[in-house]
Amino acid sequence: MSSSVAVRRVYDDPMPEDGARVLVDRIWPRGLRKEAAHLDEWLKDVAPSSELRAWYGHVPERFGEFRHRYLAELADEPTDPARQAALDRLRSLREQGPVTLLTATKDVARSNAAVLAEMLSAPTA
Repeated sequence: MSSSVAVRRVYDDPMPEDGARVLVDRIWPRGLRKEAAHLDEWLKDVAPSSELRAWYGHVPERFGEFRHRYLAELADEPTDPARQAALDRLRSLREQGPVTLLTATKDVARSNAAVLAEMLSAPTA
């Protein structure tokens, strides 16, 4: 049975219901000391490609297309062993209990973490 997947900012204080706290950004969050992050894991290989991240630039009007392109990158996981391993790890964590995907972006609803949470929460994920 799968567990819940939440999305929060990495700068937010940990909460008891977070479960496994996993940073899913490719770049380490600005101004955050590693010991202050309260992470269980950092799976940067599941983040969007640098090219896609740069194209998106967190422009809200581009989110729909970003979501489409990012899901396409994730669907192409067999060609990227590191991404495949990171996705497998996320799926495993989700099966073990609650998972909170962490991102540095201010708009978590329009982030790669939100797209990942949606994908992991889908019945076929």
